[in-house]
Amino acid sequence: MVMEKTQVPTKIGKQIHMHTHTSLSTTDTDLDQLYTHTNTHTHISGAPPAEKPLNRATLWRCGLGDRIPAASRSSPQVLLPSQNQASSADMERTFIAVKPDGVQRGLCGEIIKRFEHRGFRLVAAKFVQASEDHMKKHYLDLKDMPFYAGLCKYMSSGPILAMVWEGQNIVKLARMMLGETNPADSKPGSIRGDLCINIGRNIIHGSDTLENAKMEVDLWFKPEEFVTYTPCAQSWLYE
Repeated sequence: MVMEKTQVPTKIGKQIHMHTHTSLSTTDTDLDQLYTHTNTHTHISGAPPAEKPLNRATLWRCGLGDRIPAASRSSPQVLLPSQNQASSADMERTFIAVKPDGVQRGLCGEIIKRFEHRGFRLVAAKFVQASEDHMKKHYLDLKDMPFYAGLCKYMSSGPILAMVWEGQNIVKLARMMLGETNPADSKPGSIRGDLCINIGRNIIHGSDTLENAKMEVDLWFKPEEFVTYTPCAQSWLYE
């Protein structure tokens, strides 16, 4: 990068002019030395003592900021203890599945978006067509209901987007996001209240209790199918 004489704040003017008095080719090493020197010396000859160390923003105004990698200059993010602990004991997992009618209507992206925008973390997902036997295990608690056989047959008739989402109070909050089992009873703003009409085509399944969530997650996913990571927005979601 070729540098020319530049007007800079009085506090650091003379120091910068030492490097910009004449046009020269500036390397990253030169800038590292400049950055280090101006941040470790509190007084520059011929200038009043600096009130605060030279920072990246100042160097940017002087035309130097683009040569100093942000990662090497930025301070580490400081999180409160409660923020650091948000991914452990407080977290719940729930099983969410976009049913065959939701898949056929192209609603997978919309449903994922709603969970992401709420702040929940996707930790496992698969796109599958489950067998009827698998669906009988999934809906085992409904085996005495007259619609059980038809439900299992329908749920195995097409592909399903099976997912595990994680977050604080997610079982309760996800059920609120889904709306009532009957879309006609669901409030506007909920997934079923906005996106479907008929109870037999209510597009989405979500675990209703913590106990059922664990059973459903274990039924659909193996331990090695989970991904562990920390979203960059974690500290902005949990206090």
